[in-house]
Amino acid sequence: MNFPPPEFALRAYLLGPASPGPAADAARAGQWTVQRDLLDRADGTRGTFSGVVHFVPTDDGGLAFREEGTMRWPSFTGPASREYLLRAAGGPDAMDVFFPDGRPFHRMSFTPASNLDNHWCDPDTYRVTYVYGGQDRFSYTWDVQGPRKDLLLTSHLVRRQGPAA
Repeated sequence: MNFPPPEFALRAYLLGPASPGPAADAARAGQWTVQRDLLDRADGTRGTFSGVVHFVPTDDGGLAFREEGTMRWPSFTGPASREYLLRAAGGPDAMDVFFPDGRPFHRMSFTPASNLDNHWCDPDTYRVTYVYGGQDRFSYTWDVQGPRKDLLLTSHLVRRQGPAA
């Protein structure tokens, strides 16, 4: 497994390198493409999500997370989006993730001691695993199990290169 260096700062990693170039280059910082595979293990249904994730600095030193793209599911194809807030989690290598209304969700980290977390959403349990893939890529997997859901959601993110769309 690939882990970040000891001096790793998650917030800086998500935002990307500071760009000394034109304004268009600076606007690209914090943008990632995302490809997600969706599997409903209860009935074998498969789908995908393709889009872009934007990480935007907030006044409190955290990040606003916005994901937008297209979901493809047998019963639906169309636009989909979601938002979260990320805040410092006591060390530079982790951030706590919150829903937009401030409710806690889970911890995001790539370190071996903290890259696994879970969230109870009555009556189902959501377990997440983050995997560092290098300077410009990472992935995470949600394993959702309970009486209402049996899902596996695997997301691969790659830092956007080239002109912003």
